[in-house]
Amino acid sequence: MAITNLSLFSFLLSSSLATLFTPSQGEYTPWQTKYPFIRPSSSFSPPPPSPSTGGGGHGKVYYDYIVVGGGTAGCPLAATLSQKYKVLLVERGGVPFANRNVSFLANFHLTLADLSNTSASQFFVSTDGVFNARARVLGGGTAINAGFYTRASASYVKRVGWDAKLVNESYPWVEKQVVHEPIFEPWQRAVHDGLLDIGVSPDNGFTYDHLYGTKVGGTIFDKYGRRHTAAELLASANHQNLDVLIHAKVQNIMFDTTGKKPRAIGVVFHDENGDKHEAFISRRRGSEVIVTCGAIGSPHLLLLSGIGPQADLEKLNISVVHDNKFVGKDMVDNPMNAIYVPFNRPVKQSLIETVGITKHGVYVEASSGYGQSKDSIHCHHGVASAEIGQLSTLPPKKRTHEAIELYKRNKKDIPHEAFHGGFLLEKIANPMSKGELKLINTNADDNPSVTFNYFSHAKDLRGCVNGIRMMEKLVRSKPFLNFTQCDNKTVNKLLNMSVTANVNLIPRHTNDTESLEQFCKDTVITIWHYHGGCHVGQVVNTAYRVMGVHRLRVIDGSTFDESPGTNPQATVMMLGRYMGVKILQERSRKSSGLQR
Repeated sequence: MAITNLSLFSFLLSSSLATLFTPSQGEYTPWQTKYPFIRPSSSFSPPPPSPSTGGGGHGKVYYDYIVVGGGTAGCPLAATLSQKYKVLLVERGGVPFANRNVSFLANFHLTLADLSNTSASQFFVSTDGVFNARARVLGGGTAINAGFYTRASASYVKRVGWDAKLVNESYPWVEKQVVHEPIFEPWQRAVHDGLLDIGVSPDNGFTYDHLYGTKVGGTIFDKYGRRHTAAELLASANHQNLDVLIHAKVQNIMFDTTGKKPRAIGVVFHDENGDKHEAFISRRRGSEVIVTCGAIGSPHLLLLSGIGPQADLEKLNISVVHDNKFVGKDMVDNPMNAIYVPFNRPVKQSLIETVGITKHGVYVEASSGYGQSKDSIHCHHGVASAEIGQLSTLPPKKRTHEAIELYKRNKKDIPHEAFHGGFLLEKIANPMSKGELKLINTNADDNPSVTFNYFSHAKDLRGCVNGIRMMEKLVRSKPFLNFTQCDNKTVNKLLNMSVTANVNLIPRHTNDTESLEQFCKDTVITIWHYHGGCHVGQVVNTAYRVMGVHRLRVIDGSTFDESPGTNPQATVMMLGRYMGVKILQERSRKSSGLQR
């Protein structure tokens, strides 16, 4: 049975991301020894009623800070705050350390393929029809992503008003603990040299910095293929001041509404057994609840807690704490489109290592790999696979379960030689298309409704067309011809017709703008860089305090109006550290009587 372009393209990208390194070398220390402060949420119980400094007794557990969401920002934030104060970090998922699917690059695809309630990845579909994922594990997105590490640009830091000196101290704090230089594989070298050949210059070499031109970035995978997540930043915490609860599903934030402004006082959560608990912050000045649940989770939690558009909240019988029409609004996801480049010989596996940063609002990245074994051909490849409709040449709304099942039946017929190749990926740097997040129900475990409106703005569509044309030039560049041992005639065939196994998905008629625009719309996928929903100036102020209430902040990617750098994880981790230091400095000044 002939395999469709949809099927093969989906499988090839998933294979390139899935079969990379083997989990072998290196020392092993039980995670419980290194992180003794991590415990099941069911172990949380208040002490007997007794006087509590700053807390007032009543048998309640009081903390200086409750950080909700042990993800990319939450872990460095909690670790930093614990240096001086008592901190509770609550995470709805489990630990990454004992999860081989999370810990090893060889198993990268398995987490994304796992749709169970215990998976480290929670699957969701935007109303646009694009399949997506959000993290559900300590370490957040750093536990399920492709690992590329690169900083935000200096102009980005200046525009958002961050303290550049502290930013440049916070990035290295992260990098010393979890970031590595990648093994530069041959395919990545070809992409690197090809980008330079088509004018994406200068060559910036290996650097974490965001610079126009072509560069090699960092990775959170070490030379053995082991992932180092934001959860490992908790090793820097003051163990005596930090409690981390896993499988703690926060339902809502509690407020005292007796004053002029509502005041956050704690959180309600359910443990792994479904039992309900309450945790409180101290009445001391400066104590806060800090939400770090990510671009989906943070606006979701604010809405469930009564902060959002009044009419929407009342429809679900949620008591309105503060009417704010901007919560969940202006959600953005950076659209990605990809093309597969076949070779006439096997290639080594690699994830994203090099990137072309253009002045046309487009980033070009690459991955490579192959899976020629029967196991690889028959296994489920997760979010990057057509089994769940993530990558296809079908328009998003047509990615039905029937199409997925057809692919699953047919992909065993893909010839082995089809897996010799790599992917080129182009991402729109700063999309203008915006959507929204809305509640479906009041169950915190369920995904909210999310719309991104991909390519609804003409500028984004023009950017995608430019990106596809750039990738066409890249395929024709001399480094690619050397790498693939193809001549120009062969490349022309690849660009204009399908090869025997239908592996080529570069659109025909690349001089036809209208045709390319349709290709962009039909093949749009996500690179998981969605952001917004709690924007600075609309939901939070420049100190990330939620406007309209006291003692509540949001610190994560939901506050971004633009995804920083080519890949945001570096800046989200940096922001956790940065704001932790900022808060400590602020409290130190106030305790010394130096009010701002």
